Amino acid sequence: MPSTRTPSSGRWWRPASRSLWAVGALLIACVAALVTPTASAGTGTVQSIRVDSRGTGRVFDGIGAISGGGGTSRLLVDYPKRQRDQILDYLFRPGYGASLQILKVEIGSDTNSSNGAEPSHMRTPTDVNCERGYEWWLMDQAKKRNPQIQFYGLEWGAPGWFDGGFWSTDNINYLMQWLGCAKKHHLDVNYLGGWNEKGWDAAWYGKLKAALVKNGYPDVKVVAADNAGWKVATDMKNDPAFAKAVDVVGIHYPCSEIHCSSSPDALGLDKPLFASESGWNNYLTGAPRLAAEMNHEYVDSRITGFINWPAVYAWYPTVQMQGSGLLRANEPWSGHYELGPTLWTMAQTAQFTRPGWRYVDSASGYLDGGGTYVTLQSPGKRPAYTTVFETTAATAPQTVAVTPAGHLPRGALHRWSTTLRSTDPADWFVRGDDVSPDARGSNTVTLQPGTVTTLTTMPGGKGRVARTAPASKTMPLPYRDTFDGYRDGATPRYLSDMEGAFQVAPCSAAPQAAPGSGGTGGCLQQAITTQPIRWSKVPSPLTLVGDSQWTDYTVSAKVMIHQSGTASLLGRVVNQLNSVGPDHSNVWEGYHLKLSDTGSWALEAVMPDKTKRTLDQGDLPTAGADTWHRLALDFSGERITATVDGTPVAEVTDTTYDHGQAGLGLDSYQSSQFDDVAVAPEPNR
Repeated sequence: MPSTRTPSSGRWWRPASRSLWAVGALLIACVAALVTPTASAGTGTVQSIRVDSRGTGRVFDGIGAISGGGGTSRLLVDYPKRQRDQILDYLFRPGYGASLQILKVEIGSDTNSSNGAEPSHMRTPTDVNCERGYEWWLMDQAKKRNPQIQFYGLEWGAPGWFDGGFWSTDNINYLMQWLGCAKKHHLDVNYLGGWNEKGWDAAWYGKLKAALVKNGYPDVKVVAADNAGWKVATDMKNDPAFAKAVDVVGIHYPCSEIHCSSSPDALGLDKPLFASESGWNNYLTGAPRLAAEMNHEYVDSRITGFINWPAVYAWYPTVQMQGSGLLRANEPWSGHYELGPTLWTMAQTAQFTRPGWRYVDSASGYLDGGGTYVTLQSPGKRPAYTTVFETTAATAPQTVAVTPAGHLPRGALHRWSTTLRSTDPADWFVRGDDVSPDARGSNTVTLQPGTVTTLTTMPGGKGRVARTAPASKTMPLPYRDTFDGYRDGATPRYLSDMEGAFQVAPCSAAPQAAPGSGGTGGCLQQAITTQPIRWSKVPSPLTLVGDSQWTDYTVSAKVMIHQSGTASLLGRVVNQLNSVGPDHSNVWEGYHLKLSDTGSWALEAVMPDKTKRTLDQGDLPTAGADTWHRLALDFSGERITATVDGTPVAEVTDTTYDHGQAGLGLDSYQSSQFDDVAVAPEPNR
């Protein structure tokens, strides 16, 4: 997880204005008036919380997470089936792990949206392919585990063929086709948004709503505007047509560490309020922040839907925002994955609630000794109820007494707790002794600082499952992919596109290769020839593969350049650099061997200080276009040898990088091809 959150990432904490803080203060005062006042913590007093089934509150819309913002789930699909199923159970199976109730997915556009590029279902006005990418697979797996899960689609970028840009009729048609693909996969989409963190066009939302009704999707709810801040709610207040078109107000990152913002205009719209992207917490260390946010969002702001970015840390560690998510799953070659307290913090709420329940405002508020609590009850004449306490702001134990009233069941409450900063799995999602009522019908419990505790009438809660994931290990060498045996259009195993779309296609000509290297079947072709409407700035197509811990090795690939420009072979790639150069591009630190269509070549190093250093350069005796060439980079300690067609063209000494993964790249949106990508453990000149 990055140590700082910068505006270039599109995710940072924005302080509330004075007026928003005033609203928060008013809410605090109102809730405090509904709770029996007591002395401060540590005096032996008990804070009384009366849970009355007749109490009012907003409808709970669910706890979810995001697959998207660029390739965040990319490596999950390549896991061995056994471990992949275990991970999917932890994410989606009700009463088991995180028990996600909403899955928000990126509607791919072949352009980088933070952590990679996801394939588009429609690359031209007449091309519709409902099998591209892995989001359909992930949605299907989620639905198999939880048939009641709700799906939410959102665009980060868009294809470049739209006439009129993002806020166009072409895009509305594009979204209707995406919903048609979902229907073909037997998936019902519940929510649909606009453009992630890029503003909004009020009239466009009206057209989107009309198109949903016209095309047979009247039940799909429109969310606006997936941006930070509450200005969108003010725009809706002032524009009745905009307000009529929108079903849900969705904003991003409304919370600081101790407070969540709100707005009178948002509260006055009488629409559900979502933190449609929030969280951004590390799977091992982010649990305290997550626990505070999930409760504060309702107590401070009356937000009823929480969607965490992302669901899973399943991307290469050479890509930014490492460690974010509910669990780690980025070693498909070993099957290794890791859980942490962040996942179980989600479970403390999601396992014991359901969308459609209702918050009880009179039993949701602030703990006297620091922290918050929220109570939710199910519909019906004999409702179940759950109260979730978080004590991240507490410095000492404090005691609370929960007393049911009205039609709520009396009797013992089940207790579950997670120690938020603990690294010991024995402290995560622990089933405690049931809390029995005293003679007055109160269920009394002492809450420890730095914990999240759930008291519930709901049965179940599977707790931590005694599974041992395979040990972590470096991706074994040799690695090789000749791209034979895949279906046309497939994304090959372990390749993770950062920009563009590298997919399997028939080879345009038989590569002339060493014996046994194949080359007559499939090749890897970059498919995007028109620059998409971009979300972040990765200047040209790029894909990564392999283990960032590789040290001495030879990486090689055949390349055929179809148009003017260069093709690149990357080695010892260690990290993504943001905001490089005057155009604020994203580039990857490491060594790049480039070959142009004219036959010129260069060996370059992208440096940690964001500069580019040429280590050597020259020209081939023949042109580089429309001919298969083999590029190779040998790494042996400080010595780097660049080879073209078996002939060394450069041998240099450089100490900048001593490890890193491999990659392939182009300098423009062209359809050049690669084949027979190989990484050998020893230099092989």
